Amino acid sequence: MEYFADIPQIEYEGPQSKNSLAFKHYNPEEILEGQSMRDLFRFSICYWHTFRGTGSDPFGGATLQRPWDDGSNSVENALKRVDVAFEFFEKLQAPYYCFHDKDVSPDGDTLKEANDNFDRIADKLQEAQERTGIKLLWGTANMFSHPRFMHGAATSPNADVFAYAAAQVKKAMEVTHRLGGENYVFWGGREGYMNLFNTDMKRELDHLAQFMHLAVEHAQKIGFKGQFLFEPKPKEPTKHQYDFDAAACLNFLRANDLLDHVKLNIETNHATLAGHTMMHELVYSSIQGALGSIDANTGDLLLGWDTDQFPTDIYLATQCMLAILDQGGLAPGGVNFDAKVRRESFEPIDLFYAHIGGMDAFARGAKIAAQIRKDGVLSDFVAKRYTSYDEGIGKQIEAGSLSFADLEAYMLEKGDSAPNSSGRQEWIENVINDYL
Repeated sequence: MEYFADIPQIEYEGPQSKNSLAFKHYNPEEILEGQSMRDLFRFSICYWHTFRGTGSDPFGGATLQRPWDDGSNSVENALKRVDVAFEFFEKLQAPYYCFHDKDVSPDGDTLKEANDNFDRIADKLQEAQERTGIKLLWGTANMFSHPRFMHGAATSPNADVFAYAAAQVKKAMEVTHRLGGENYVFWGGREGYMNLFNTDMKRELDHLAQFMHLAVEHAQKIGFKGQFLFEPKPKEPTKHQYDFDAAACLNFLRANDLLDHVKLNIETNHATLAGHTMMHELVYSSIQGALGSIDANTGDLLLGWDTDQFPTDIYLATQCMLAILDQGGLAPGGVNFDAKVRRESFEPIDLFYAHIGGMDAFARGAKIAAQIRKDGVLSDFVAKRYTSYDEGIGKQIEAGSLSFADLEAYMLEKGDSAPNSSGRQEWIENVINDYL
């Protein structure tokens, strides 16, 4: 049975096409900086927003028309969703997908029942992957929706909740491994606090570190070679989450001897909630060898919360791709569309329009970024700004061969610093606009 019978496979038709069900910029076979677009982006479709979203919000109920879904949380309905999902992936030519355990599989009254359900769905997912060639970019465990996680999972003051979370992650890792998942993500939705008066922050952070070491140990035990990823977010649903931003995550990983095992999955809307740009978070992660993957979306600056809108801003996509191309790509990570259609965009065809727009936006951003890099307009200007460190006193500073006393003697002899040169911010912003 076809669930999107009126929609053909989405093909590349080029910038002149007027077909709203065609790619105008994303050509999977086109080569950019030595990689095909397919291999550069490694586009992934998220299961939760795309196949479990209903369009509900705090002010209104479900609006999205999903005729294949009977609204139940039965195993049979979950099995049908797999068929729907893979038809969508194939028609969109998306090479990857990703999920939370509870997106694809119904929970159970007991852990055993939940695990049995997950195994049944995993059988179906595995068959679909083998039939289509579509792969799992990453799996993760939802440890924020169930009431047991009201105080957190690994950071809960309830030791039984810690144990349950460990069991749930163990199973999710094993299913991810079985399905050939190339990464495993940890997002601490409730790993944080609402009030410090009732919180032992040190103890919670110690528990979180212990939990991560247990995960590393189990990955080694089962032979999972995939990449572990932390996903930073400063708030929502907690007041303060311990994975606040890239800097907080990397500090935690270094402090707890986990930096060799975990990289970061950076999301645009999470970056802006933390008071950063996406480019800042990408560059900060990348220069420390920790940029592993991204969740591609955007937020609405007039609303101020995590709206998870599809990325269509070419300027933003260009900024992202400058950072991604600078490190040679994201593999084994990818570009995952952690984005949802608006509750007003309620027809199934809107899922295609949304993803086509996001894939085209990133393709345009990548082509622009590649041309900027080829022309050297940014790299040459930045290199020129720092030429004082290429010789003389600057070279000695970078070599670490001078003390404060040496630097004082240098300036006492010289009398004052050399004049600064202009940062040319407006000029360089104009240059970027010329490429757009």
